[in-house]
Amino acid sequence: MNILDVVILSVVEGVTEFLPVSSTGHLIIVSEWLGINIDSFNTSFQIAIQLGAILAVMILYWRSFFNRNILYRLVWAFLPTAVLGFIFYPIIKNYLLQSQAVVLVMFFLGGIALIVFEWWHIEEQNSLNEIENISFKNAFIVGLFQSIALIPGVSRSAATILGGLWLGFNRRTILEFSFLLAVPTIAAATGYDLVKNLSEFTDGEIKSLSLGFILSFVFALAAVKFLLVYINRYSFIPFGFYRIVLALVLFFIIYF
Repeated sequence: MNILDVVILSVVEGVTEFLPVSSTGHLIIVSEWLGINIDSFNTSFQIAIQLGAILAVMILYWRSFFNRNILYRLVWAFLPTAVLGFIFYPIIKNYLLQSQAVVLVMFFLGGIALIVFEWWHIEEQNSLNEIENISFKNAFIVGLFQSIALIPGVSRSAATILGGLWLGFNRRTILEFSFLLAVPTIAAATGYDLVKNLSEFTDGEIKSLSLGFILSFVFALAAVKFLLVYINRYSFIPFGFYRIVLALVLFFIIYF
């Protein structure tokens, strides 16, 4: 992996991490296009640069991490992904993260889910508008939705947002809860992977990780601010169409 590869992947991660389009799926596809060999370091790199993205959330929402009521709800929401991620870690890293077919199918199905849900869903006037008012039960259910995103191409953001809207949260509340929930989820996944593999990385690979961290942070910061403005005016339907079109285009390019 050269410097240009690092820059491209890091920008892709930063831009897509919090959008409902699947950053992991995009990283897998872009890595294939760049001709990057899928080895232990490159897979770890795709996981580790997400730390830059969650730093953006920690800076923007730092006060929330000192609120015990919010932290308790994040713990409950994090539990399903923590348990399932630990159990299925070998399968996820060694098989799912290397499968373009899985990504394309999930891109397509996720796009349909976004469109159908937005057409069907009507946000109530009294929808839940405070993270601190989320029940522990509903926080856990949102966590179950998030765990679906262990499958590359699903999108952690899309899964949690749809789950929260279905439970009756308003858009800004579930969006911000999704941002906050990314912190323990991604930190745990990245930390676990780095503990297992960091000693095997060369100095050059560690420098690549550091550059990727910085770039993903900068672009994730911009993406979060964009999405907060976007949801005040528009639905998630355009993201659904984007996913479907991307899946179909990539399918014909790759297989035909």
